[in-house]
Amino acid sequence: MGFFKKLTSPIVWGNLLAILIVTIVLFILVWRGMDSYTHHGERIEVPNLVGKQETDACYRLNQLGLHGVVVDSAYNKSMPAGCILDQTPTSGRKVKSGREIFLIVNTTRIPTVVLPDIADNSSLREAQARLTAMGFRLGNIEYVPGGDKDWVYGIKSRGQNVYAGDRVPIDVPLVLQVGGGSSDIDLYDDMDDESLGEEPLGLDDVSE
Repeated sequence: MGFFKKLTSPIVWGNLLAILIVTIVLFILVWRGMDSYTHHGERIEVPNLVGKQETDACYRLNQLGLHGVVVDSAYNKSMPAGCILDQTPTSGRKVKSGREIFLIVNTTRIPTVVLPDIADNSSLREAQARLTAMGFRLGNIEYVPGGDKDWVYGIKSRGQNVYAGDRVPIDVPLVLQVGGGSSDIDLYDDMDDESLGEEPLGLDDVSE
């Protein structure tokens, strides 16, 4: 009987009620804390950063509660050095506050590429196709006397000859030195053709 009296005691029910209230309050506090920590329901639209300078882009992101992180660099000669070339996520996407936005920045240095084995190993058409596919720019063709027609005998960059294995700035036009198809043999052939057109000297002409 004493046990049942204790169960029905106002003190016991009061303690149980207090524990229940504390449990509910703690649950609400934890739920609200998690909701605040994960920014539940909060979405920020990512701005368009392409073309902006890195410092301006990062400042803009900080104002919105986002963080800009430069993850790579590339080269685009048509855009200013230090500007944003690409971003992830792209503009218009909605993300949570505190999200990192990955940026690719235009480098100030012109990239270089290893020159392939072209000289004395390719025709003009083959060399042009291979070099342009690698991203090289091509300048005017420089024809050299002698040699096979449209055969590449050398390559110049900034007026200097470059060779297979050299690292060449990709933005500097390459000049292909190509055979013009004429040779000393051709010149002699032309002379022979001209001499054949003249009348041969007779004995009378020699005696005179």
